[in-house]
Amino acid sequence: MYFLMICPHHADEGIAALRDQLRPQHRAWVASGGNGLARVLTGSALWNDTGDSIGNFGIIEAADEATARAFAMGDPFAKGGVVANVGLTRLADTFQAARIQPLTTWP
Repeated sequence: MYFLMICPHHADEGIAALRDQLRPQHRAWVASGGNGLARVLTGSALWNDTGDSIGNFGIIEAADEATARAFAMGDPFAKGGVVANVGLTRLADTFQAARIQPLTTWP
């Protein structure tokens, strides 16, 4: 199953520094697919109109929504308090994932 994951970040002062501190662990988590929980097809930071980071998104493949949520909640950004909440929306079964070069491999 494919999911659109949207993770807005807290707007508190200090979040940018915390995000910068956790970014290497976040990128390692994404690269590993959460230690095999999911395959990350694509993702990036979300910015507001002034170029400030306000969150991140991804298109992921996981066995089911519970596994997709486990991937999202295991991310160091989520565990470390950067992410305000995780939104997951299942994509249509006809989603053409083959048109995207995945960021991670998956069994």
